[in-house]
This record gives sequence, C-alpha cells and structure tokens, in this order.
Amino acid sequence: MRPSNKSRQRKNNNRRQNPNANAVNRVFDSSGPSGKVRGTPQQIVEKYATLAGDATLAGDRVAAENYQQHSEHYSRMLTAALKEQAEKQAEHQKQQQAQQQAHQARQQREVEDKPRVEPENDQPPMAAVDTKETDLVETPESSALPKPKSRSRTRQAAPKSESVPAQESPVSE
Repeated sequence: MRPSNKSRQRKNNNRRQNPNANAVNRVFDSSGPSGKVRGTPQQIVEKYATLAGDATLAGDRVAAENYQQHSEHYSRMLTAALKEQAEKQAEHQKQQQAQQQAHQARQQREVEDKPRVEPENDQPPMAAVDTKETDLVETPESSALPKPKSRSRTRQAAPKSESVPAQESPVSE
C-alpha cells in the first residue's frame, strides 16, 4: 500500500525554502555538455572555464563557446548572490545602528528626566587670596576650618539606671 499524499506534501512543505538563500555556499548540480558538474557556483565557474580552455586547445570552438556560456551563467548567479548578501548585511547594520541610536536617546532622556538633587554646601564661600603674594588659589581643603569630630564606631554602653523599689507609704487610719 502506498503512503498517503498528505504526508508527502507535509514533508515537501517543510523543505521549501528560498532557493536563492545562501547561494554562495549552496551546492549545485550542473548538467553541462560533458556530464554533471557539482559544486558551489565558484567551483562550477572555475570548472567550466578550464573545460572551455581545454576545448579551445583541442580546436573545438563550439564546445569552448558552450562551456563559456555555462561559466558565465554561474558567474552571474554568484554575483547576484554576493550582491544580495551585501544588501542584507548593509540592512542589518542599519538596523543595528538605529537600535543603538534609539537606546542612546532613551538613556539620554532618562538622565534628563531624573530630578537633580543639589548637595548642600555647608562650607562658607571661598575667600579670595591676594594674587600679588602667590599664584595659588585657596581651596576648601586648605581652609583653616576645623573638621567636625567624627563619631567613634564602637557603641558605648548606656549607664544602667538603678531601679528603686516603690516604697510603701504608711497608711494612716
């Protein structure tokens, strides 16, 4: 009993792909005048070019022209595939650049949208230094303001309060 046509169609549908996809590395079977030639378009072009050269040396102009036509056909296929591949790569690069620009714009908007908190400046404005005496400018680090005392990191025990029992007052009756 033969298998149903539906299963065959499903299998064939799964295999259907773009025939020009990755034609640079795709293996072709060429049925030329001297039999089948198998290989990538570049290999087939080279094979037909050598066959055309051999036919020319043998004095067979008709066979040489036939091989040159086959070589030209596969060279056109190769250039079309390379051109398509370059266009896809250029399109992919444009998409990546657009995504990067959108990402940078988003980051810039986030930075601009954040509320800016100005740090409080407890130091008095810097005093101007007489430039006749020195060329140095007084900085906040070099000012003679005393530094605030830092707290020690060890915790001191709180003094214990003595609990005084409640005294009973004498009740007078």
